[in-house]
Amino acid sequence: MEHITLLIGLVIATALVFDFTNGFHDTANAMATTISTGALGPRVAVGMSAVLNLVGAFLSVEVAKTISGGIVDESAGIRPAMIFAALVGAIVWNLVTWLAGLPSSSSHALFGGLIGATLVSVGAHGVNGDAVVTKVIIPAVAAPIVAGLASMLATRLTYRLGRNADPAATSRGYRAGQIASAGLVSLAHGTNDAQKTMGVITLALIAGGSLAPGSNPPLWVICSAGTAIALGTYIGGWRIIRTVGRGITDIQPQQGFAAQTGAAATILASSHLGFALSTTQVCTGSVLGAGLGRTGAVVRWGTAGRMVAAWGLTLPAAGLVAGGAAYLADRGTWGVTTVGVLGLAVCVAVRTAARRKPVTHANVNEPMGAVAATQETAAAEAPAPISAPAVPAVQIVPVTVADTTAAPTVPAPPAHTPSPDVPPAGPVIPAVVPPAASTPTTV
Repeated sequence: MEHITLLIGLVIATALVFDFTNGFHDTANAMATTISTGALGPRVAVGMSAVLNLVGAFLSVEVAKTISGGIVDESAGIRPAMIFAALVGAIVWNLVTWLAGLPSSSSHALFGGLIGATLVSVGAHGVNGDAVVTKVIIPAVAAPIVAGLASMLATRLTYRLGRNADPAATSRGYRAGQIASAGLVSLAHGTNDAQKTMGVITLALIAGGSLAPGSNPPLWVICSAGTAIALGTYIGGWRIIRTVGRGITDIQPQQGFAAQTGAAATILASSHLGFALSTTQVCTGSVLGAGLGRTGAVVRWGTAGRMVAAWGLTLPAAGLVAGGAAYLADRGTWGVTTVGVLGLAVCVAVRTAARRKPVTHANVNEPMGAVAATQETAAAEAPAPISAPAVPAVQIVPVTVADTTAAPTVPAPPAHTPSPDVPPAGPVIPAVVPPAASTPTTV
């Protein structure tokens, strides 16, 4: 029993780590368009989103109950080691897609991890297929489409209603509306995504015999899950914020307001019904719909295609990683330790790779690819050695060698006035500089 208690503690800690990655992975859902239009500064935006995510965690437990007793059968022999493996699979996928700047679904990473680990450790009978179809797959397909259509229609309506209004005043008004709608999305995100971690911790407690099957999450579970996702949100997933805010389409305040309002309505309705949908897919679909709703807007379909591909790969990829982790974890203590060490190694590797080309609140509003260009420019502007200017001149000499005989008749002015204490350089300067000066004449 002591071993089980220690293992449950490890599962709870890992679940909170997943919740933290969920927070910074999904910050873009609420704040990408608000930051890209300048309605709020980056730091203020993520701070507001963090607070509202924490508040939203206390508003409902319906999604948590779906996770703890809906996706997998809690009476089918679910063990804490299996849940640990599922969480490792979800965390690995979250970090890999964050490094790539892809707004994949943290929810589907968790679902895939749970399903993959259950299939390996328990068997197919441990997965509630009906619940997976009705509460995961169908919402995954329908929610972004519904949110995108709603956002597209709302965008067209806002532009039509404001076609005769002063553009500057309209933009100011919609920026204020964006702040309110972004807060609503953050609140909705807390009611949906924070509950998923609550459900996983509750499932671990039931598996370890600490709670009766069908129990609601205890208050301390709600508090810890809400705090973890709020801290992750405040860190700011700047890479994904840049992709959603700049990579799909150029967002104007009217579009941002329409996208966030449509997304918030969809997420809140699904949370009330207990659908554990992907808030990332909903919000990204809303941004895409807002781009289609504005006449003349440019939608970057290449970026959208990469995101849709990531959506489709998330559940099976996380399930595959979790299945392998579950196979090791079932071997005993050494297997659980190996899974933990490998998961930690992936976290360190991703963090190291991310620091090579950092994206922060200072450059999050730059266009896609501009961060690397800025770093290259900074390297090019570094001070060069004194002899560096002479190298191109010497290289040009063979090209214009036919004109060097006439060059001495027009001596070039010295690059600087020699010091009276230093003798002139003699014929060295005419031998190098004139070809560079005569090159335009030759061309």
